[in-house]
Amino acid sequence: MAEIENWQYYCYDEIGSTNDEIKKFCLQKEKKVVVRALSQTAGRGRRGRKWVTKAGNLFFSVALEFDLKNLGQLVIISSLSLAQSVKFLSADANVKLKWPNDVLLDGKKMSGILMEKAEGEYIIVGIGVNVAESPKESTLLYPATSLAENGINTDAENFLQIYLHKFNENLQKYSAGEYEALRSEWMDFAKGVGDKIVIKQEQKQLKGIFAGIDEQANLLLQCKNETIKVMVGDVFYETKG
Repeated sequence: MAEIENWQYYCYDEIGSTNDEIKKFCLQKEKKVVVRALSQTAGRGRRGRKWVTKAGNLFFSVALEFDLKNLGQLVIISSLSLAQSVKFLSADANVKLKWPNDVLLDGKKMSGILMEKAEGEYIIVGIGVNVAESPKESTLLYPATSLAENGINTDAENFLQIYLHKFNENLQKYSAGEYEALRSEWMDFAKGVGDKIVIKQEQKQLKGIFAGIDEQANLLLQCKNETIKVMVGDVFYETKG
């Protein structure tokens, strides 16, 4: 065990899933834990999708105590920290946040987040970042890219340290009552605000204008004469943004 930015840090050469591995540390009350793997054999994304492992990329999970009823606010903090980390490395990077928790670089997916409940008050935030290479599988829901493919030269360990620093800063702001400022900054990064979007859910799809997010990070979809609150789904853009 080591320590980074006041997080207990564990790094493995190869494990199944960092989200699964970190669960055994979630009995340590008031501890903040991060688990990283150089390779994952069973990485997963939202809604049971597979997260493709490529050498040199970053696979990690953080676990912290957080009020479950405000889970959407942790989504905002976690994804905003990713966007800020990219901007720290390259101020000119065309980085956008795709609701609910993907990071786009030049219009393609660079990073994704999977959140899961653990023991007690612990929430697990699993993150994959395409640092060196992006998967090119035809089955991907959204085109992928990497930092390296956009001329941003770093390595997985350095990106992790930058991320944890940004994440800590944002958690401190959140604890100080500055969530609205964090949500506003998230909106500044949001892709497609004011544009026509399609939200695909398991049993149906919705169409409308992306009107923003509410306090709990639910998407607000303007449909004719009403605004619908959307809690889950995959967003596709009908217009460029």
